[in-house]
Amino acid sequence: MTISVVRDQKPTASLTLQSVLQRHVYWLPLFLALVAAAATALTFFVPGILTGPAVTNGNARGTALVMLAVAVPGLLVSMRMQSRGSWRALIAWLGFLGYLLYNSFLLLFLTPVNRLFLLYVATFSLAVFSVVALLRTADIRGLSERLQHLPFRGLAVYIWTAVVLNVLAWMRTIGPALLEKDMSPLVEGSGVATNPIYIQDLGFWLPLMAVTAWWLWRRRAWAIYVSGGWLFYGVLESAGVAVDQWFGHQADASSPLATVGAIWLMSAMAVIGLVPLYFYFRRSRRISVR
Repeated sequence: MTISVVRDQKPTASLTLQSVLQRHVYWLPLFLALVAAAATALTFFVPGILTGPAVTNGNARGTALVMLAVAVPGLLVSMRMQSRGSWRALIAWLGFLGYLLYNSFLLLFLTPVNRLFLLYVATFSLAVFSVVALLRTADIRGLSERLQHLPFRGLAVYIWTAVVLNVLAWMRTIGPALLEKDMSPLVEGSGVATNPIYIQDLGFWLPLMAVTAWWLWRRRAWAIYVSGGWLFYGVLESAGVAVDQWFGHQADASSPLATVGAIWLMSAMAVIGLVPLYFYFRRSRRISVR
């Protein structure tokens, strides 16, 4: 049994959303890789392209470097390996797309507007539609049948723990600020009017993963796939934050927005994240080829 993305079907009289997504499940991420490579290379290598404070410019350059050197080639490699039947590559594919989606949003909203604005928009848009196309066309049921060995409840508890710790970390900063008349210290030194990390984490990603963990507990097929992509993304994101913190600290060592402590913490989180990922990726039970 090969775990694969559903291929193009024969044309029909009516062009459905499903058929469109099947035709573009490979093309969309290829365009994404091209646009993301251009956007991040220019962000990292062109002096003066970023117009924010030194520390956030450093953060953005670090993020751009990880997107360029790891996420973009990783996406292409995972697509190639998946086309040859690798189910693990299908998980990595979703993880790399998630990383590009999350961080293209930050390039849009955590950096003051600059000449790369349209490239950032294109990267974000292509990442959104690439994720939709993959989720709509991947053989999620076949994948879930292969992964019946998973420690479902253990992974669900790990995800819930990560969600709770993230919420507590953000509320430790946001909560006290809500009690003050002036909330500007919440974004002091960032060069932006609000923090998009709080917005997308608290408004979308953390609720999504809390629900995913619940359905993973109940062994739902889509949650098995999404949780695997999230575990892969989590390791990559933790390592990426460590890198962006290093660049930010090098740009402005006095800023609290990038610290040595954060570098070590996120590096440790990346290592810890490898443990549940191992249990997810370890050899599955054999399934006969039909």
